[in-house]
Amino acid sequence: MTSINLTRAEAEARSTLLSVDHYEITLDLNQGESDFGSTTVVSFQVKEAGDTFIDLRAKRIDGVRLDGRDIRQSAVPLDSQGYDDTHGIALQGLTPGRHTLEVVATCPYSRTGEGLHRFVDPADNEVYLYSQFETADAKRVFACFDQPDLKATYGLKVHTPRDWKVISNAPQQTHFSEEHATHTSRVDTPISTYLVAVCAGRYTEVHDTWRGKLTHHAETPVDQPHELEVPLGLYVRRSLAKHLDAQRLFTETKQGFDFFHANFGMAYPFGKYDQVFCPEYNMGAMENAGCVTIRDEYVFSSKATHYKYERRAETILHELAHMWFGDLVTMEWWDDLWLNESFATWSAAISQAEATEYDTAWVTFANVEKSWAYQQDQLPSTHPISADAHDIETVEQNFDGITYAKGASVLKQLQAYVGREEFLAGVRRHFATHAWGNATFDDLLGALESTSGRDLGDWADQWLRSTGINRLSPDFEVEGGKYTRFSITQSGAEPGAGELRTHRIAVGLYSLIDGRVSRTKRVELDIEGASTAVPELVGIEAADLVLVNDDDLTYCLMELDNESRNFVVENIARVEDPMARTLCWSAAWEATRGGHMKARDFISLVARGAHAETEHAVLERILNQAAQAWKSYADPDWAEGNGREILNQALLEGARGEDSERALIFTQALAKMTLTEDSLGFFREILADGNSNLTVDADLRWWALTALIAHDEIEDPAKAIATERSRDRSASGEQAALRAEAAINTPENKAKIFAELVNLDHELSNLAVRHKLEGLNFTGSAPHLEQFNESVFELAPAIWEKWSSELALTTLSGIYPSWDITPRSLDSAERFLSGQHPAGLLRLMAEERARVERALNNRVVDAA
Repeated sequence: MTSINLTRAEAEARSTLLSVDHYEITLDLNQGESDFGSTTVVSFQVKEAGDTFIDLRAKRIDGVRLDGRDIRQSAVPLDSQGYDDTHGIALQGLTPGRHTLEVVATCPYSRTGEGLHRFVDPADNEVYLYSQFETADAKRVFACFDQPDLKATYGLKVHTPRDWKVISNAPQQTHFSEEHATHTSRVDTPISTYLVAVCAGRYTEVHDTWRGKLTHHAETPVDQPHELEVPLGLYVRRSLAKHLDAQRLFTETKQGFDFFHANFGMAYPFGKYDQVFCPEYNMGAMENAGCVTIRDEYVFSSKATHYKYERRAETILHELAHMWFGDLVTMEWWDDLWLNESFATWSAAISQAEATEYDTAWVTFANVEKSWAYQQDQLPSTHPISADAHDIETVEQNFDGITYAKGASVLKQLQAYVGREEFLAGVRRHFATHAWGNATFDDLLGALESTSGRDLGDWADQWLRSTGINRLSPDFEVEGGKYTRFSITQSGAEPGAGELRTHRIAVGLYSLIDGRVSRTKRVELDIEGASTAVPELVGIEAADLVLVNDDDLTYCLMELDNESRNFVVENIARVEDPMARTLCWSAAWEATRGGHMKARDFISLVARGAHAETEHAVLERILNQAAQAWKSYADPDWAEGNGREILNQALLEGARGEDSERALIFTQALAKMTLTEDSLGFFREILADGNSNLTVDADLRWWALTALIAHDEIEDPAKAIATERSRDRSASGEQAALRAEAAINTPENKAKIFAELVNLDHELSNLAVRHKLEGLNFTGSAPHLEQFNESVFELAPAIWEKWSSELALTTLSGIYPSWDITPRSLDSAERFLSGQHPAGLLRLMAEERARVERALNNRVVDAA
């Protein structure tokens, strides 16, 4: 027997014992608002005699028959005490050969975005369902051997109300009775359980077709068609249908199909390709085979910035890449989760940059993904990219910035190290060799070695099995205006064992010429060890700015020499190339986080330079970073005085600018600040519809109202929220109202919201929890949150034990006393960490403590 926290050893033992042929799954969605019926018939082959289990988390078991024999009396824990959903169903005394198991159960709908999630749209009371099974939640919907290497084919039958649609991995055949409908489909190619999808409800649908060609390469099978057609579908709930920009979504999806068919060497493997925009979604999207589910916050009902469209396109291309890397070829176990997600992240960036309008995607990658990775990699919970994944709980903890962003950064470095065409050739060989099966990173590495001729074993050890970040710095001497010596200094990885790594880098020299900072020289090379000479730069005229990770080829903390840093402070707005400019922003931000640059200096840099930033994605990031520096890293006395004035003035100036999209970016950043009188007046104008340069829509009105409520500028907040609710009856409006209610800045209201969030029996959805937490922590709330300083440490064990990992992580991260940046707070956390608690909970609390400790240290630096 096993618990719900399946271990790798248990999974390996089970896959040694048996293989799975086929599942026949019947779901009855006509049983009411809380539960649904689930019947599973699974055919499997036992290789050697033994005992095992099948996974299921159900409310009730109604029948278990193995080869036609009722085994409920012998199957632990199906005893007289009833079914215990923390365990699977024991299958004892299995003999070699083919077996059939039938399990009849009743399962609960989810409200936390795991299993089969049920949502009622407040706009029209329509019901929508969607499934989310990664990492191991297929067992919340049907009995299964819930691990990635036990692939199978599937038959699916779903009973629904008569007017519902069902969207799944394969096309549906629908038969109607007077009140109900039955939808059937078949998946005749083997996929893992976590890639099965079921969406149901009165979704609006739009269709198109991708037509294109498969580019044949030496590494790929020759018996594939050249001309291809793939039916495309978009699905969205009815109240959002008018906002669905289907033409743009289809265009970007087709651009992805074009790019991947030109470079991957294998035809799209799953027949049709549907994208279902789902409400109350935890993540960005999920790569279910042929039926991708995506958060429907990506259907923009209010004006969205270019950055949001860019990030949506990144998500679309990320999931499409998974159809090959993840679905066609699947990891054996979750220790290769990093490779699955990193490859899709790399694929999304390169296809965006080369096949879509977002041709500066690598600039966004450098400023967004890498910033996430650098932050995660400096926490006490840092881990190797190729991390130990001994059980499902550990895997779920590792859906983080190392798994996605550091891994993708290292793959980008690997592409530079072996060469672009050699890298893609290795990927094609990997797909062709392992199609419809499972593979490991070692399999991919072998393919890359064969196409590149490089021995990559040492590279893999350096980059994948160690932790921390190296710092790269320029070290040079100048005489007579020219370099007489130039080398790159590499520090040992921190945190970690101080490893030095091999890097593929470019060194760029930049100078101010005719009012613009332009590149004058670039050298690309491999470096290793503590110091590497760059003889190509000796005798070259000294530059104003030196970038030792030019073009962002490697994963490192790039340090600026003193002259370059001073030059950047005065001239960042003049740096011509967006990648070079974002590397300067990134270097300044990491120096601020590391306590090498004062928070007030970074804030002043952003205030001076943001107006000239052309990349909207970068602009959003640096404004958010300036706000974080102001809130957490700056000396509080300066922050509430000069700092507030400096940042308000810069943000307000941008918000009143003529470019409406840039103005929206500045406005959204300003709404989360402690406001000056001028800024308060600006938001009053928005509510009075008196602002001319902005499109004042529902989303903007909610942000304006929430900002004013948080500053006690609304006489009757409840009445104002009710009025706004009546104007905006959408689901997003309802969530915004929850945030606004939680932002009411009194100790009594904060206590009320806090109590709702930590009530172990609450029935709040995942999205309601997220928005209430945003309001609870809204800027200016800190004095009224002090009453909860010790509560999180008292409540955390019970929350972790009772709730799903997703809900527990969201809640505990949100109520952690990050507002209490004091030694006392660190002591409280340390006492908790010295106790006996589950590893996942200890990791979360250690990460939050580390963030507070960094903020405390940086405040000291700023005040010095």
